[in-house]
Amino acid sequence: MDLSCHPAMTAITINFNNVIKLTNDQFYQLCRDNPDVKFERNAKGELIVMPPTGGETGKCNAKLTTRFVLWNEQTQLAGLKHF
Repeated sequence: MDLSCHPAMTAITINFNNVIKLTNDQFYQLCRDNPDVKFERNAKGELIVMPPTGGETGKCNAKLTTRFVLWNEQTQLAGLKHF
């Protein structure tokens, strides 16, 4: 069974550390002020702008979820009850 699903996604990493180091509160406010943009930060404090998920990612997520549910119904190893 092929479980691969690799939609083309490119994240942009921006290093502002020599200019400004965002506090947790500043990062939170940046995310609140830009709700249509998905921001993340890595351990180095770099800002990562994540691409929006689209049709291919949605299809991959649905495929993975379906396979997990079917596997769990057969094995019941995940400890989840039927929905």
